Amino acid sequence: MDSLQNAGGVAGGNVGDGMMASQMKDVAAATTADDTKQNLSQVINSIQKTLDLIHQLYLTVSSFNAASQLPLLQRLNNLVMELDNMSKLSENCNIQVPMEVLNLIDDGKNPDEFTKDVLNSCIAKNQVTKGKTDSFKGLRKHLLEELEQVFPDEVESYREIRASSAAEAKRLAQAQSTLPNGDLKIKPEL
Repeated sequence: MDSLQNAGGVAGGNVGDGMMASQMKDVAAATTADDTKQNLSQVINSIQKTLDLIHQLYLTVSSFNAASQLPLLQRLNNLVMELDNMSKLSENCNIQVPMEVLNLIDDGKNPDEFTKDVLNSCIAKNQVTKGKTDSFKGLRKHLLEELEQVFPDEVESYREIRASSAAEAKRLAQAQSTLPNGDLKIKPEL
């Protein structure tokens, strides 16, 4: 098989090797995404189980009597085991939580406020950027109108060059999003 790949690499100028490496990276990324989702799901399940154990422990402690000492010890042991399990499962998850969210939780506030504030900030910045883009488009249009009055032939040449380069850029973008068999590449959902 190696000799076949080497022969294909020599005959094809190593194009196949690059494509195979790219496909392997895509498969690895999809597998990593699936593993991450599964690990996160396991951690979430462990958190739910821990919360349930804490609730059971609360009920046992709130109505404690001498007969409930053994169930209390069993529930404490179950809680310790589940916390250990959660700790081990969390090692496989790489989730980064912003400090602002943790500070909001410590202050007794809803972490959704952080998300709302971030989204509102993004929307405001997007509006500013859109305004700047629209201003530059207006300036470009105005400059082209003024230049067309003074240099009509040069402006026409500019527009032809711009149209051909836009068509070339579109063709290249489409070529990069298709596989050798003509199928379109689909980005894996994360």
